[in-house]
Amino acid sequence: MTVLRILSGVTLLLLLCWVSMGTPDDGEESVSPRRSLVWGPGLHGAIVLPVRYFYVQAVTAKGNNFTQSPGKKTFRVVIKALASKEFVRIHVPDPLDRNDGSFLVRYRMYASANQGLVIEVFHGDKHVAQSPYTLKGPVYHEYCDCPEEDPQIWQETLSCPAEETQILKDFDPFPSIDLNRMLEEVPSRYGERGAIVHYSVLNNNIYRRSMGKYTDFKMFSDEMLLSLARKVHLPDLEFYINVGDWPVEHRNANDTPGPLPMISWCGSTDTRDIILPTYDITHSTLEALRGVTNDLLSIQGHTGPSWYNKSEKAFFRGRDSREERLQLVQMSEKHPDLLDAGITGYFFFREMEKELGKAQLIGFFDFFNYKYQVNVDGTVAAYRFPYLMLGDSLVLKQASPYYEHFYTLLKPWKHYIPIKRKMGDLFEKIQWAKEHDEEARKIAKEGQAIARELLQPQRLYCYYYKVFQNYAERQTSKPEIRKNMEHVPQPDDSSAVCKCLKKKISKDEL
Repeated sequence: MTVLRILSGVTLLLLLCWVSMGTPDDGEESVSPRRSLVWGPGLHGAIVLPVRYFYVQAVTAKGNNFTQSPGKKTFRVVIKALASKEFVRIHVPDPLDRNDGSFLVRYRMYASANQGLVIEVFHGDKHVAQSPYTLKGPVYHEYCDCPEEDPQIWQETLSCPAEETQILKDFDPFPSIDLNRMLEEVPSRYGERGAIVHYSVLNNNIYRRSMGKYTDFKMFSDEMLLSLARKVHLPDLEFYINVGDWPVEHRNANDTPGPLPMISWCGSTDTRDIILPTYDITHSTLEALRGVTNDLLSIQGHTGPSWYNKSEKAFFRGRDSREERLQLVQMSEKHPDLLDAGITGYFFFREMEKELGKAQLIGFFDFFNYKYQVNVDGTVAAYRFPYLMLGDSLVLKQASPYYEHFYTLLKPWKHYIPIKRKMGDLFEKIQWAKEHDEEARKIAKEGQAIARELLQPQRLYCYYYKVFQNYAERQTSKPEIRKNMEHVPQPDDSSAVCKCLKKKISKDEL
């Protein structure tokens, strides 16, 4: 099977994560540079992401995948411009050891490589698999404004899914979208909430106006829209995004008048909002290897000790944003042998700090020193959940009316252990996991595998585009630049300098 064939199979990624023909016996079999595998979107010059990435799977001479770490320094990667006279600043940290025989390689480009890139993967002084890999230029960096004008080509390049279950569900109540009705109803129904931002996208330019005082989080929707528009020509559309915590549209599809297609970062069983990936995982994806330390890629190389060396306790740290979190601390005090829970900051229940105490902050990567992770809602869905799923601990998830964009594809008892809303069965579930260690480990691995698939950065870009595409197709009138809207410009400083060789569609051609 060729490397290109491997690149096209997303499901193979899941298999390589934890399934193999056998586990090599340390000391008897060593890594085979020739038989090891290298694949992923970072080997495709046309896939532009804030941080590009690919994978390396350690394989023995007999063709067996390593299922445990062969050593953190097993592989070395060198990435440079194809043309020796072309200087391109590229940040290439050490490969992340995912502790299952595979490694994650990340790199961030700070300029475009007009002639292309060369990627060399070494084990010792020997090239791995088909290394060196040549990415023919131009290879554009994140801030190069050079969108693909054919969205179908862009989606095929990224291997975007043909459909997303949650998107189909979200748009089911909206066979058509009346922009005039939105203009009339949204300000009166939601304007006082102070967390609504009205966007128009015309000829791949972004315009917006804020409705209310509490719209600072528009910086997250701004940055993703701009990033997406630099990569693919967006359809013309006009929409409203709720940048607050709670979803806002409570009308049912059969109500008169019916619901409005409001866009939010979190959904609930009693609302009809259209859901985008949360601002948290969006921002961490955009700022990976730069402005954040916890992101969907870095977490995969910081999952703590191996399963058998983790502390056999359930663990929780977080703010007091829901009463059940306080309850966890009280439960922890009664059963410290099963649960280590603490509140790190008080805002909603300040009167409880004296009774429950304030726990010391702990780095998120250190959460995975514990075998079981308790996921409890905050004000809405706990936005730590994606990161917990990417670790290799078992997640015990509280039943919740709230959900993020990917929850619909997760199955209880296959990808996580469900616990009741009031958490009366928490200790029972922890005890079950302790008594069924191999089953618990399998669930943790299944959860990690599906999270690695669903939460890949390019999958987030696909999801955003699919939402906007579905929305635009349902509009019954043309979007406009409305009164008091301001243009949101692309970066125009030195970081954005590039030579775009793609033909841009002019407004007259649309």
